[in-house]
Amino acid sequence: PIRYLAGVLMCLQMLLGPTFAYNGLNEYQFETYKMKIPEAEYFSYVMPAVIMFILGLHVTAGKLKGEVLNVASIRLFIDRSGKLPYIFIAIGFVSSLVSIFFSSALVFVFYLLSSFKFIGVFMLICGTRQLKPWVLVLVYGSIISSSLAEAMFHDLLTWLIMLGAVLAIKYKPPVILKTATTIGFVVLVIIIQQVKGEYRKKTWGGAGGDFEAFENVLTSKKESNSLFSFESLADHNVRINQGFIVTNIMSTVPERVPYANGEELMQILEAAFMPRVFSPDKLKAGDRTLFMKYSGMTLQKGTSMGLSSVGDGYINFGPIGGCFFMFFWGLLFSEVLKGFHNISRFYPVLLLFTPMVFYYPIRPDCELQTSLGHLVKSCMLIAGMFLIWKHNFIRVKRRVGIKPVQ
Repeated sequence: PIRYLAGVLMCLQMLLGPTFAYNGLNEYQFETYKMKIPEAEYFSYVMPAVIMFILGLHVTAGKLKGEVLNVASIRLFIDRSGKLPYIFIAIGFVSSLVSIFFSSALVFVFYLLSSFKFIGVFMLICGTRQLKPWVLVLVYGSIISSSLAEAMFHDLLTWLIMLGAVLAIKYKPPVILKTATTIGFVVLVIIIQQVKGEYRKKTWGGAGGDFEAFENVLTSKKESNSLFSFESLADHNVRINQGFIVTNIMSTVPERVPYANGEELMQILEAAFMPRVFSPDKLKAGDRTLFMKYSGMTLQKGTSMGLSSVGDGYINFGPIGGCFFMFFWGLLFSEVLKGFHNISRFYPVLLLFTPMVFYYPIRPDCELQTSLGHLVKSCMLIAGMFLIWKHNFIRVKRRVGIKPVQ
């Protein structure tokens, strides 16, 4: 559900969170996180920008091309592919382990390869063979463990959503079960957001992060009756409100810093497409220079924030041009999915790789250069893999008689 997730997260962080802030929760935020311009001025740009983004996601999507799996063809392929799902799981774990031995230029490649373990699990779920519970525990236990150790939960939550989607495709649960699961997931997200701040202080302070440490912080919150208190929920609205960054941008550009007129976007494109060996001075992930320039905010050392695609659109092209930029940003997502759809006519299993391509770009709070770089590099990696293993896929395709999906 890539298009729907991208749209929902954009609405959550650019519309719902800011709405809460403007209607009373702003007073509970630190001064840095408060909305800096009037509500009408903010929504006069962001509302049409988000609408244009969603329109771009769907205008050429047809019947959600690139998201609807040919389950029968995938099942045939997986059942005849031998140990391939386990090979992907092994590649994922090995990549996670060896990434620390390589330079920063290659770390991102291994970061992408580490996602293969989830693709392997999805393959096992979609096949006819019974899924062995220990595989699911091993793969998702590893990301739970790493998320607790690093006190970073975005990847865990996104891969849980993708797992839920694949399980729903396979088992077709009733609406009441899907509704209950969704409510449970939302409660889990709220709990993580409420605990995350204090948990990070302890973990990053050297205490170490694990399930016991998380449980201790959660228990402390419960005992102080602050877990679901209004003040606590209001204070953490900033977690779903990325609009405060956009308000800082809109109060800085063009009054103090002129519109970039595409110059900043060219730097982003260079960072996404050019290998660092050919462009050693290109933007890095977490680069704070552009953020502080165009937002007017000062970040402490070790802190990074993203201007967001909505912010980058405004910086480069102003409010009207920024809306058109958001349309083409959404259209890019859709066209990539359509490309996967077209190739999946011959390699149906390819669509199981779309979560790997989009699990980072669908987050609206991230830097545009990192999101676009992830999109480009993951597509290149998958293309390279299919070229290298093409004879394996073709052999399996011919053997099971898979025909292109009409």
